[in-house]
Amino acid sequence: MKKVIVLFLSAFLALMTGAPVLAQAERADLAPIPTHEVRRARIAPRIDGNLDDAAWQAAKPVVFVFPWADQTGKKQKTVARLTWDNDNLYVAYACDDSDITAVHTQPDDPTYKDDAVEIFIAPPGVKNLYLGLEMNARAVLYDYLYPFPQRLIKKYDLRGVQVAVSIKGTLNITGDQDQGWNLEVAIPWRSFTDLADNPVPKIGDRWIANMNRWDGTEPNRRLSQWSDSGMLKPNPHFPDRFGQLLFVE
Repeated sequence: MKKVIVLFLSAFLALMTGAPVLAQAERADLAPIPTHEVRRARIAPRIDGNLDDAAWQAAKPVVFVFPWADQTGKKQKTVARLTWDNDNLYVAYACDDSDITAVHTQPDDPTYKDDAVEIFIAPPGVKNLYLGLEMNARAVLYDYLYPFPQRLIKKYDLRGVQVAVSIKGTLNITGDQDQGWNLEVAIPWRSFTDLADNPVPKIGDRWIANMNRWDGTEPNRRLSQWSDSGMLKPNPHFPDRFGQLLFVE
């Protein structure tokens, strides 16, 4: 029943507001939309912020790109890895960072204003409706449902999500030289029960997703991504340009 309500709400908002789709992908020479194989974990990784688990060593790396040349923040490397089992999707981010900053401490704070990583994701057959998880370097989660391009639903809380961070450096102390931070998140498949009747992927299933990183402090901020959103200005929200996650054994 809740799934029906969510899908009805999405259609109702689009009908009643008549809101236009956000600016289309207009930059020239965009790279093809990527596909990434997500390998099943033999043993689930521990969600402790340390990326030394065998599951991460076996996972293929995803290196983020820097789509917007006019941003003034440093181009600091981000590598993500994904794995899965019958219970969860697991995502790890390794972020180079010479000055780690995160001031928001409460769930659903605007973590994207800090040093933060994100994943936007939806199962097959769902159009312009996805879950967003934005997590800062304190492991604070901002989660929502987004019936794109309407207003995202901030009160949509996911249960059972695990987030952990490890930091190489000092948080919120400017002037010293930090090395970076790692973040791990486990997202239960039951989080998607409002979007799919059978939310646990099968071998060969393809989900849409994008992964992003917000880095630095204003005015020197930088947005990097797995799949370039194609937007003229830095903006990660454009599901037509989300990549594909292919679930394999």
